[in-house]
Amino acid sequence: MSQAPMPPETMQGYGPPSVTQFSVFLDNRVGRLYDLMEEIDCSESRVCAISVHEASDHAVVRMITNNSAVTRRLLRESGVPFAETDVIVVELSEGHSLESLCLHLLAAELNIRFAYPLMLRPNGTPTIAISVDDLTLAGQILRRKEFRLFGEFDLPKTG
Repeated sequence: MSQAPMPPETMQGYGPPSVTQFSVFLDNRVGRLYDLMEEIDCSESRVCAISVHEASDHAVVRMITNNSAVTRRLLRESGVPFAETDVIVVELSEGHSLESLCLHLLAAELNIRFAYPLMLRPNGTPTIAISVDDLTLAGQILRRKEFRLFGEFDLPKTG
């Protein structure tokens, strides 16, 4: 019995699961990060991943929460400057290492702009957030290679 060929995937018909990363710009003053974390973690949103990049006069806090709508509202209400971008959250497991993830993206000539691990992880397995040149292509490649990708609704609600 022959099977009908699968229709080709198109970039317009596929959107990989992704999460919103917030890049928050803070004055480089003692206690600013604490204030931000207190405001977010005391709401209906939890910080699942964080990366802080410091300069002499400011810091950029990249973070992923499990409720982007609430986080966005809190940031707007607090008047803190921020930007948003979508990132892919990838589970690293046996046979799906960071090395193999990098190799597959390299083969497609995709650049990883930045990456950082999640603190609150779905399934309790090592999980990494990555920003790439082409989110759709990266999602297609990683799915074909049987990596597990997570969206916002997959992120733990408690930690």
